[in-house]
Amino acid sequence: MSRPALTRPLRSDRGDLPRTDPERWRLDTDEVGRLNWIYVRDDDELRRRPQTPYEKYVLGLETGLPALPKAETPYDASLNGLRFLKELQLDKGLWACRYGGPMFLLIGVVGAHYVTKTPIPEEWKIEIIRYLTNTAHPVDGGWGLHSEDKSTVFGTACNYVVIRLMGMPPEHPVAVAARETLHKFGGAVGCPQWGKVFLSLLNLYEWDGVNPIPPDMWALPDWLPFHPSKWWIHCRQVYLPMGYLYSEKVKAPLDPLLESLRSEIYTMPYDTIDFAKHRNDISEIDIYYPHTTILNFVNSAMVLWEKFIRPDWIKKKARDTVVDLIRKENQNTDFLCVGPINNVLNAIVIYCEEGPNSKNFLRHKERFADFMYISEEGMLMTGTNGVQCWDTSHTLQTICTIGAGDLPEFRETVKKGLKFLDNSQFTENCTPGSYRDDRLGCWPFSTKDQGYTVSDCTAEALKAVLMVQKLPNIDTLVSDERIYPAIDVLLSLQNRGNFSPGSFASYEKIRGTPLLELVNPAEVFGNIMVEYPYVECSDSVVIGLSYFRDHSSYRRNEVVRAIDDAISYIKSEQDANGGWYGSWGICFTYAAMFAIEALSYQGEVYANSEIVRKGCHFLAKRQEADGGWGESYRSCETLTYVPHEQTQVVNTAWACLALILAEYPDIEVIKRGIRLIMSRQQPNGEWKQEGIEGVFNRSCMIEYPNYKFYFSIKALGLFAKRYSNAALF
Repeated sequence: MSRPALTRPLRSDRGDLPRTDPERWRLDTDEVGRLNWIYVRDDDELRRRPQTPYEKYVLGLETGLPALPKAETPYDASLNGLRFLKELQLDKGLWACRYGGPMFLLIGVVGAHYVTKTPIPEEWKIEIIRYLTNTAHPVDGGWGLHSEDKSTVFGTACNYVVIRLMGMPPEHPVAVAARETLHKFGGAVGCPQWGKVFLSLLNLYEWDGVNPIPPDMWALPDWLPFHPSKWWIHCRQVYLPMGYLYSEKVKAPLDPLLESLRSEIYTMPYDTIDFAKHRNDISEIDIYYPHTTILNFVNSAMVLWEKFIRPDWIKKKARDTVVDLIRKENQNTDFLCVGPINNVLNAIVIYCEEGPNSKNFLRHKERFADFMYISEEGMLMTGTNGVQCWDTSHTLQTICTIGAGDLPEFRETVKKGLKFLDNSQFTENCTPGSYRDDRLGCWPFSTKDQGYTVSDCTAEALKAVLMVQKLPNIDTLVSDERIYPAIDVLLSLQNRGNFSPGSFASYEKIRGTPLLELVNPAEVFGNIMVEYPYVECSDSVVIGLSYFRDHSSYRRNEVVRAIDDAISYIKSEQDANGGWYGSWGICFTYAAMFAIEALSYQGEVYANSEIVRKGCHFLAKRQEADGGWGESYRSCETLTYVPHEQTQVVNTAWACLALILAEYPDIEVIKRGIRLIMSRQQPNGEWKQEGIEGVFNRSCMIEYPNYKFYFSIKALGLFAKRYSNAALF
């Protein structure tokens, strides 16, 4: 059963759960966009630091922002939206984002605290319990892979453990409902591999019941086609510390609370479970990517290798290699790591290797807070340390696209945003030997500290910088000489040869064969083993390079060739119905916007391109009776368009933008979508949160709450510029 939308009043407010004082939370940031929520107990400091509109907004407090003059025209509505979004900008020029959704993250940070004997702040405990109470399925009380998912063993087992470790008693109704659902599913033995790893670390499962994660592969020559350096960056960086922890059988000391949990999460006494027989037992409700015959054979062979064949010197060499690579990852990312899972797992490895008082472990502990985010519903863990660079780039582009960059009321907003992008550009490459590509001159998804560039993030930031620096009264902060290395990296990331030539993947070129997906061990995610070509990444790079092509002659022939080849790839990915599958947003409406924008930059529009015509017809056929579009996250799972139960402002904005950029001749179709966006705008210029917007690895949804702002503003403003700014009501 899918989880319905969050309802008010919140479930936590109807029960006996404590809550921290929302007026005492403050968000600290710095020049490169670190986000650190702190709970202020000192009354004098509270008076010195009044809450910002953004802090109030995220916490569900009254922002104090005034009602604006009612928008009669699309451009008026666009400016009203921008006036609200402007107030959410932080002092350092960025826009922050509650990047939640995945429901398997909190077990990692809570487990890391527990294993390393690190106390968790009381305000975290209170708000984590509130968040999990408010995101539990209102019917069966469980949790899923993500916040809108049906209940699963993975989500329910992990989050039941979290609420108990945070202090909720087992007889509390929230715990009782979750436990009953978990038992109905057969208990925690049906967890997928990642869940079994987290439970094993907490001494709530036995490592013999986890399918092998040997670190030995890292000791092999890296020219081998299956060497982990060929894997997708998230996959290899998660399985790197997992391999260490699995090999060393790391686990927390057993205590009375863990003893009690052993009796709560299974349907049989813990001591009677033969965990080794449950390695391949995965609940049917959890499985998205089943084991292949090859994977089962490899797992069996690795069990024999570990138990009876592997020499100690190989185990030691593998351990040393893994620890060295973890230290390099920490150095390249200032201990943030690529994401929250390998962040907490790396911290446990460093704790095991160096002890609780080492400067490296202490720095890891400081970085846990970068992933913790307070909200009206409670405290969650985010999918990365934020979306700062991505959101700021798109917001600045929107301001320029609708012509608001010339308006005095937004000039400081633009200047501050440009300064943040200036501070966010990478100024050095990674540590040699860490299996990382060049990043000099590029931009990240979140922050410079996090250390990872993504193809589309660099392209969108590049475009934003160039657009802003063309405005009057704006200083040039990022010179062409600083942009050229970014162009070099983008050109180097284009896939050639046998792997979807002309395309762009996410973090790197495709390094390994997709056949490695045959040994995908995660069970709940698809397409995790290697990099894949992505339409949206390719679209963004085309857009960024096209804008640069019109700005500079640097490497002109190679830039033009890269654009042409990427366009050929984008066209080849259109399906027979005229849609493009979106791998990072939901789903076909998201990809259509990017694809048609990329094509429009090459002069291909409805009148002269069959590809664009098919894309427009795909969208027009899916417009709902109220004039909007609504697409369900199920589209991402099934790879076919699935309508949402209600139309969504975000999907409507994406579809309208695609049709506007395509110069779709039936303006009435677009106008109906614009009317819907305007009708849902609030008096203060905002739009309320609706369904979840993003996705990764096909099965896990993730939140991009700022999408409803800047894409809606862009659609309204661009409609007014391209067609008419007459009143629509």
